[in-house]
Amino acid sequence: MAGTHILWPTTRQGSTQHPVPTLQYLLRAHGHTVTVDGVFGAQTGDAVRAYQRTRGIPDNGVVCAETWQALIVKVGPGAQGNAVRGVQHRSGVALDGVYGPATESVVRAFQSSAGLLADGVVGERTWQALISSSEAGELRLAA
Repeated sequence: MAGTHILWPTTRQGSTQHPVPTLQYLLRAHGHTVTVDGVFGAQTGDAVRAYQRTRGIPDNGVVCAETWQALIVKVGPGAQGNAVRGVQHRSGVALDGVYGPATESVVRAFQSSAGLLADGVVGERTWQALISSSEAGELRLAA
């Protein structure tokens, strides 16, 4: 991924699996009640549209770059909550919502393999690489 431009994926109702669970955890991090099941159904679509309205984004229920960029939450060591779970669900570490040493280790390895600064902080570029990666286990494989 180093030296390449990574595009945010377009995710919409009917999508299943990656990156839908990440989307669902990020919606939960913003206070929306959604089931994390990897299926972009009516419940997720309603939450996306509600979130888009609160952010002044056209509420079409389609998650593209503008919505992804608004949804991401910068997380790093010591962080807790659903945004951390959004990272952990692809990492093979305990899905406990606590950004501890194991999560930091796999994030740093992923960042390094993606050609990013391996600082252990999941900011916009790391989220983009994580969300845009095609392999559900890519974060785990990088460790």
